[in-house]
Amino acid sequence: MTAGRIFRDLLEGSEPLVAPHVMNPLTAKMAEREGFKAIYLGGGPLGYINTHLEANLSLEQVIQDCVAIRSACSLPLVLDGTCGWGDPVHLHRTMAMSEAAGAAGIEFEDQLLPKRVHHHVGIEHAIPQKLMVAKIREAVAARRDPDFVIIGRTNQIRRGKHDDAIRRAEAYKEAGSDMLFVLAPTAEDLRFVGERLPAPLMLQSLGGGIESLGMTKQELYDLGYRFLVDPATPLLAMHKALRLAYAAIARGEPDPTVGEGNAAAEQDILHEIIDIDRLLAVESATVEEGEEA
Repeated sequence: MTAGRIFRDLLEGSEPLVAPHVMNPLTAKMAEREGFKAIYLGGGPLGYINTHLEANLSLEQVIQDCVAIRSACSLPLVLDGTCGWGDPVHLHRTMAMSEAAGAAGIEFEDQLLPKRVHHHVGIEHAIPQKLMVAKIREAVAARRDPDFVIIGRTNQIRRGKHDDAIRRAEAYKEAGSDMLFVLAPTAEDLRFVGERLPAPLMLQSLGGGIESLGMTKQELYDLGYRFLVDPATPLLAMHKALRLAYAAIARGEPDPTVGEGNAAAEQDILHEIIDIDRLLAVESATVEEGEEA
């Protein structure tokens, strides 16, 4: 089955599908080890990692990361397609590259291009609904695998425009979106959206993790939320761990996360995650077999 078909089947389960943000092949393998069934490559965290923010991410950069992750991990990967990297005509190339890279689906939002850094401080710049509808329609027309999932997104609730958010989402659904994502900062907003739009719905936690939303997974499922993404926690955890590690190294002290004397044990786990024994076995059966020192 294609990644899109696997992803769709997971969305039809009896509970929400939870997906963490992954940053590279190693973090994808770590998520897989913990039992996640799907993963997400978010533009926001990726922009932070590259220090130039999502506003400066290129299509090629995201696709390259997608290929690297998919080459190491078989879990269905959903891409944050930001604003599609262009007008309706550009969606054809974006879709072709995303499918060729092995993604299971992609999310498009109705923000202004070029995207602005102010998005990260809660200031949104929405394009006209008509233009976004055209972009989604062209994405659908460009799709080669009918199971590849297209997600239509709007952040208008963050601008206080609740009714406009619903109108836009309804239009994006009619244009062919397989799933809708209306950014909803509070539990009250989540209920507002879930009571008005059809499943499947996607949500993102805006810091603090999914548990901070003030609703159980069952409540979210009953409201139509099928795809729950945590884009922030892995990034912030990585940032804090490395920040403390570099500070400890600079002071000549043991790393507070790994701890003194635990490096070998942690490296053993790392080797397990990347399955180094499989690669060693290949070498032992080929280039290392009978080789003299």
